[in-house]
Amino acid sequence: MATDRNVAPVIIKRKKIIVAGGHHGGAWKVAYADFVTAMMAFFMLMWLLNATTEKQRKGIADYFSPTAPISRLSSGSDGLFMGDSVFAADVLPRMGVGASSLQDTTSDGSEDNAQDSAFKEVQDVLLGLSGESMLEDQWLRHVVTRVTDEGLVLEFFDAEDDPLFTDGAKPTKLTHEIAFAVREASKLLNNQIAIQGHVAKVPVVQINDPAWDWSADRAFAFSELLIGYGMDAHRVKRLTAYGDREPVVENLMSARNNRIELIFLRY
Repeated sequence: MATDRNVAPVIIKRKKIIVAGGHHGGAWKVAYADFVTAMMAFFMLMWLLNATTEKQRKGIADYFSPTAPISRLSSGSDGLFMGDSVFAADVLPRMGVGASSLQDTTSDGSEDNAQDSAFKEVQDVLLGLSGESMLEDQWLRHVVTRVTDEGLVLEFFDAEDDPLFTDGAKPTKLTHEIAFAVREASKLLNNQIAIQGHVAKVPVVQINDPAWDWSADRAFAFSELLIGYGMDAHRVKRLTAYGDREPVVENLMSARNNRIELIFLRY
């Protein structure tokens, strides 16, 4: 049969229809949810760093540390080739996998108790709680002490008629005597120290607020007094100026807000 070559070919076009959710599909929702979760975790981390002490952060880090008993030492022998057994009671804690059943975990508590006892001894010596004080009776109204998670805090503050500093940051005779007593008491400890300067709000609005300069200069001046009386300069770990931002009484201009805080830091 002859074929008619003049007939146009028939073209059939089939469209492929893809059913998808939304304009661009639903994958973006998963990515967005992951992003929100990551941001929430990030802000939780920032909050924890700001709201916890160094000791608490270490506890949180230890909680999330791997506890698989894998030795990081080069040898797991029982001493034959100068190695240690991975099951030794004194090796497990050092490896970071916790204590064995042969040894409890009271070492941190014992160390804390020892430091607290040492802190209390310094308090007793300074304030005369055990009989005789290194500070004169008239000085005691300038002193408050407390033990915190950070360490032993010694707070020295102005009285209305008896300041610690004059002309901004010039130590008075009282401040010299307190610094000498603190230096003598510090011989009972070998902890590093931190010094913080705080001042009351200036009653008159000035072009240049002196609060920051005064608090910084006073912290530095007190550290210089301690070093001048014989304290090792390497014990001073940090100096901090807070200006008038952390008052301790409601009246922002009260002399009570003028203070130096010295902290014997925990190990």
